[in-house]
Amino acid sequence: MKGIRYNSPFVLTFALLSLALLPLNTLTGGWTNHALFSVYRCSLLDPLAYFRFFGHVLGHTGLNHYMSNILLMLLVGPALEEKYGSRTLFLCVAMTALATGLVEFVFFPGAALLGASGVVFMMIVLSSFTGSERGGIPLTMILVVVLYVGGEVVAGLTSVDNVSQLAHIVGGICGIGFGFAFAKE
Repeated sequence: MKGIRYNSPFVLTFALLSLALLPLNTLTGGWTNHALFSVYRCSLLDPLAYFRFFGHVLGHTGLNHYMSNILLMLLVGPALEEKYGSRTLFLCVAMTALATGLVEFVFFPGAALLGASGVVFMMIVLSSFTGSERGGIPLTMILVVVLYVGGEVVAGLTSVDNVSQLAHIVGGICGIGFGFAFAKE
């Protein structure tokens, strides 16, 4: 036995960085989540607005929110990182963060977006492409989209909560786009 390996550098670093931010947010009385890790309508002259478009995926409201996102990321992320590489997965996460952040900023001026759930949905949908050969649409992707993303559409229409179903849907759409783009390579 060779010991513990840091087998998925991007996913593990993301998970550990997000975990480190939880007590920091508590110590600052919620300031870090509000000022740095939440996307909300603000002046585009605020330089932190641009950081928030990407950084919102690192912040979480608490341990339960963190666990619900990061556990799924730790399940599907390492296989994606192994298949596509750390740099490519980082770029997918950054583009998904930007897409979900911009949707929140433009369409929901009275709300804030915080957390990695859009990224997790992107990873779930993208992972449904990993075992497929070129050509055709993977049945696993269809089922994932119907079950996960379809469930978010229904939840968005029927429930009133603090969960951004649209971020989940946008993340799923990003996963579909990346999956088809990588299948062409």
